Amino acid sequence: MQAQVGDRIVIHAHHYGDVTRDCQVLEIVGPDGGPPYRVRWSDRDHDSLFTPGSDAVVEHLAHKSR
Repeated sequence: MQAQVGDRIVIHAHHYGDVTRDCQVLEIVGPDGGPPYRVRWSDRDHDSLFTPGSDAVVEHLAHKSR
């Protein structure tokens, strides 16, 4: 998985009733755009270091052409 600053990472819920979480990439800490990333979680307004698992998807929202 590779991301750029400004991208959104989404972790979809696994079970009915669970919440989908998302965060915005603030800084790339790993090599070549890879994890870990410093992110800000939208549901907690909290920064943390995050290494996404296989259930995470990168949305390249900040880089879409207009």
